[in-house]
Amino acid sequence: MKYFMTALCMLFMGIAAAQNIKGKLVDESGSPLEDAGIFNKTSGQHSHTDGTGHFVLDRTAVSDTIYFSRLGYATQTRVVSASDLQNPLTIVLQESSISLDQVVLVSEVDALSRVVDVDVKTNPVKSSQEILRKVPGLIIGQHAGGGKAEQIFLRGFDVDHGTDVAISVDGMPVNMVSHAHGQGYADLHFVIPETIENVNFGKGPYYAEQGNFNTAGYVDLKLRKSLDKSMLSTEVGQFGARRFMGMLNVIDSENSNAYLASELYLMDGPFESPQNFNRLNILGRYRYALPGDQELLLTASHFSSKWDASGQIPQRAVDQGLINRFGAIDDTEGGQTSRTNIVLNHNKNLGTGKSLNTMAFVSHYDFELYSNFTFFLEDPVNGDQIKQFEDRMMAGARTVFQDNAAHLGGLDFKYNAGIGFRYDNVDDNQLSHTLNRQELLERMAYGDVDEVNGYAFAGAAFKSGKFTFEPAVRLDYFRFDYINKMSELYDSSSEEKVAFSPKFNTIYSPTENTQFFLKTGIGFHSNDTRVVVANNGEDILPAAYGVDLGTIIKPADKLVLNATLWTLFLDQEFVYVGDAAIVEPSGKTRRIGLEVGARYQPLDWLYLYTDANYTHARSTEEADGEDYIPLAPDFTMAGGVTLGGNQGFSGGINYRYIDDRPANEDNSIVAEGYLVTDATLNYSVKNWTFGLIVENLFDTEWNETQFATESRLFNEPTAVEEIHFTPGTPFYLRGKVTVTF
Repeated sequence: MKYFMTALCMLFMGIAAAQNIKGKLVDESGSPLEDAGIFNKTSGQHSHTDGTGHFVLDRTAVSDTIYFSRLGYATQTRVVSASDLQNPLTIVLQESSISLDQVVLVSEVDALSRVVDVDVKTNPVKSSQEILRKVPGLIIGQHAGGGKAEQIFLRGFDVDHGTDVAISVDGMPVNMVSHAHGQGYADLHFVIPETIENVNFGKGPYYAEQGNFNTAGYVDLKLRKSLDKSMLSTEVGQFGARRFMGMLNVIDSENSNAYLASELYLMDGPFESPQNFNRLNILGRYRYALPGDQELLLTASHFSSKWDASGQIPQRAVDQGLINRFGAIDDTEGGQTSRTNIVLNHNKNLGTGKSLNTMAFVSHYDFELYSNFTFFLEDPVNGDQIKQFEDRMMAGARTVFQDNAAHLGGLDFKYNAGIGFRYDNVDDNQLSHTLNRQELLERMAYGDVDEVNGYAFAGAAFKSGKFTFEPAVRLDYFRFDYINKMSELYDSSSEEKVAFSPKFNTIYSPTENTQFFLKTGIGFHSNDTRVVVANNGEDILPAAYGVDLGTIIKPADKLVLNATLWTLFLDQEFVYVGDAAIVEPSGKTRRIGLEVGARYQPLDWLYLYTDANYTHARSTEEADGEDYIPLAPDFTMAGGVTLGGNQGFSGGINYRYIDDRPANEDNSIVAEGYLVTDATLNYSVKNWTFGLIVENLFDTEWNETQFATESRLFNEPTAVEEIHFTPGTPFYLRGKVTVTF
């Protein structure tokens, strides 16, 4: 407390009247550069360019040294003159190869995201499966024929499909509340990998702009605003894999541009029963910008997918020779889904560091999934196949005001404040017992969901010497409405709840290449509407309390190291089990972890990175030995090497590792870990690139997803609980040809 009060007094001491430097950053063709960094080496102040390339950097004086940097461009240094403080600057950055020395460690809570952006630029995402793997420590698994959202693991969480990680694309939420399959279900397959500009992320509940599901962390994908060149690409590989992708410039004028992108992906998979998987993506994006004034982005996209699946198979069936690893007990599983989005982003420059950013979206989504996890446990005649279905409309909007050059008396600071809402209307949300995807045997849950989330947040950043203090607060209001169609009479239930989420982050930057941080905050994730009404409004918004203590350092221009010690405590919650239509309490949990990472670029054409993550995750209300959290990873690693440049040969090799982990509460059933290695090799000549992509280079036998499940086979007298798994892809080779024009 004494330290806090001293720091607070320092903040409000008289500070000389602030001056600022402003201007714009452009490339050699005169096009504005967005999100470029402007860093005052002398004072430690920093800023970023907006969508039109303009910036304002506060607390700047004559003779200060300023860095102008952006990935893919040579960093420019400028010593401030008196005229610079009076006249707007135009800084022209020259293109260069992606390099770690272009990263400046600014005092921001998501600074690591900017470092990891080098990973994305040097080794772009090659498939939708890879998108989330770019986040250090995040592991994913697919277990339903390629069409279902991936299972996510992060910071000792089995996040399922998104319960504790908030995922968005250009601000549009991806997580589905009160979803037919599971709370927070986040299907990212509507994103075409080549359209991704960067992957922003943050771990822990420390970010006021992030609300529901931001407990273990958040991921926000940013899509390209424009194309440098049009592109056509074709992939053909094993297991009937074929992929066709195109991105075409359709408008390219001084103030506006537009492009279209599309993707068709077909695959049978390595399974005995073909997956018959197909996915279609179409995206159109229009951008209108008036430099220094405003920018408007209009994005429309459509995604649809269908697939068959062999499901999760019991280990005993493989051990007994009833099936092989790629066989099936019930090969009638599978499903179909689609999503159509319209998103509007508008950024307005209000002058002198002020801006107003608005996002609005509307989305239509449908989902139909057939699964059979227990085979003949419940119904020994027809089997236990279930159908999960929903038809959803989503709409939302958010407006954020930001002032990067605010003054109050002698105090200079930055702040932002925003308001927004999200509305979900879900019709025919259901769980049914079915036979062969055709016959409806019994409805187990059936109803309509309406859920509203209104919110407001505000945050500020104060600098005092080498310290940056960032207090913030968020307020969320929820209304849950459920109409139970299982009832013969009209059966409607409603509940309301408010969540208050304060945050306070401190960053200490003794040098321009070193920073230490202490992050604290409260986050939450909402429970399923059916839990809310069934539990009479108790434990609607279970809170998460987090603390991070860590550092990021650059001991050399092309070497970045990071380390974080963290802890996260979750309140009591009740979970709606979408596969059984029941509500289960999960109890309080505590996680403590250590994360370390390194990125090194000894040569322009050689880039190395690795991340390691250890977590101790336990329930706090169970006896020792019975307090394990099922499927919570305790140790993961990922990393790789990238070689080459824009012309000639290039490629890379990367790995991911997850340790053995408990599959049930007493660790008597263990989910086996794995080490999988992938590789790429490319040759580029002029505007053509020829590539080979190898997944599972060493043909490792691994289980991509695993669960401790009680099931009964057709010929078994009693049920057995053991590991049920989806086998990971074996050695998988495909070729790729890309042409730009």
